[in-house]
Amino acid sequence: MTTDGRTGPAPVPTGPLSKIDYSERIPNNVNLADDRRLQRALEGWQPKFLDWWKTLGPALPTKDVYLRTAIAVGRDGWAHFDHVPMEDYRWGIFLAERDPDRVVSFGKHRGEPAWQEVPGEHRADLMRLIVIQGDTEPASVEQQRVLGNTAPSIYDLRNLFQVNVEEGRHLWAMVYLLHAYFGREGREEAEQLLKRNSGDLDSPRILGAFNEATTDWLQFFMFTYFTDRDGKYQLGTLKESAFDPLARTCEFMLKEEAHHMFVGTTGVQRIVERTAEVMKEKGGAATFEDGVIPLDVIQKYLNFQFSVSMDLFGGEQSTNAGNYYSSGLKGRWQETRRKDDHVLLEDTRTMRYVEDGEIREKEVPMLSALNLDLRDEYVADCANGVRRWNQALEEAGLDERLILPHEGFNRRVGTYSQHHVSPEGQVLTDEEWASVRDGYLPSDQDRADVATLMVPEYEYGKFAGWIAPPLTGINDQPVEFDYVHLAEEGLV
Repeated sequence: MTTDGRTGPAPVPTGPLSKIDYSERIPNNVNLADDRRLQRALEGWQPKFLDWWKTLGPALPTKDVYLRTAIAVGRDGWAHFDHVPMEDYRWGIFLAERDPDRVVSFGKHRGEPAWQEVPGEHRADLMRLIVIQGDTEPASVEQQRVLGNTAPSIYDLRNLFQVNVEEGRHLWAMVYLLHAYFGREGREEAEQLLKRNSGDLDSPRILGAFNEATTDWLQFFMFTYFTDRDGKYQLGTLKESAFDPLARTCEFMLKEEAHHMFVGTTGVQRIVERTAEVMKEKGGAATFEDGVIPLDVIQKYLNFQFSVSMDLFGGEQSTNAGNYYSSGLKGRWQETRRKDDHVLLEDTRTMRYVEDGEIREKEVPMLSALNLDLRDEYVADCANGVRRWNQALEEAGLDERLILPHEGFNRRVGTYSQHHVSPEGQVLTDEEWASVRDGYLPSDQDRADVATLMVPEYEYGKFAGWIAPPLTGINDQPVEFDYVHLAEEGLV
């Protein structure tokens, strides 16, 4: 990509960073040209990916977008910003630099050299983990494809498109591993990643949260806060994998993923700030008639996205998770910082469950509860954002606060899936749940009311009335910068 945002080699930094070769048809830093068979296979997949992007990628026509493009995988100076036609964006294959001395840090292979090839006995499990991760990436693009039509600002539109193109690149990351290390089966799985579609009745995405409709921008911001944060933790466990190409792939994906969560954190905060501003002016509750999203509706959306994202971690007890750990396939969040033996054969922990209408605790083997261990890390992280949003309410002099629901609320997976639990942690009967459900989760009317506010604002520096402007722009640009140039048909 040139400095004017057109196709061609991207600028690369000088120094010891691992550079990405943009002279290739598929940009990469894995010496793809040295493996002609693999290169041809990926070049055969590329047109199918581009067809998918044209069909199910962003629907709003644009001339170009101020996008971030990876140019190196080092810690500093790794990205280049410029206006780029999205159809010319150079998706590619980027792995973090290899540490030749890296060893397995957990499980029965602890201390052994990290694997550069797939051990035969772990082939099926590794491929399954990669496929599931890969399936989530295009799914979110599909879920968000029409949001550009109702963008609250050009600034927010640019952030949506940045998330979209990087989710596309994360699909490439997993497809590379499937093609490079899993032969014909891997190539077939890569084909299926484009054939499943979010919400499709006949061929849906693998995980439930990725088949939910993203109905509006409030849900988009909740998705990028809660669901992309699940992605952060899943990538964090795969970054520990004994299979070094997977670990290096996920390490670099985490660098890109950070922006997606920034979009969610600040997006929800700006909505809360605008609602709080109106509440302060009125001296009472804000309503849709005031042109903002009421705080109780924001809470309902929070409840929904948090609960469906919690389901992505799987059941609290999982034999598969324990086997993945013991085999070295998937570690814990920040595994090397843990102060234990990293084998866990004798370790236990407490787990909450429902019995006789009450939430109780019991001791369970740690190896069987690794999904729960990861979910606990996630919940603590999510709580930080809620505290940040509540700070906006406090600064407005308001007593109202948002809450993070109980772990058992609205669950479809795991120990709570057969029970109803309120956001405060009270076990409810079927009748009690039916009577209060619409007070906890977005109703059809709530979504319809939010939709009435979703009127696009495409004038540079202007923002829809239901969301506050950001404090700063992207990459030191002003907030009113021309982040997106719309095509003429996009203005109709």
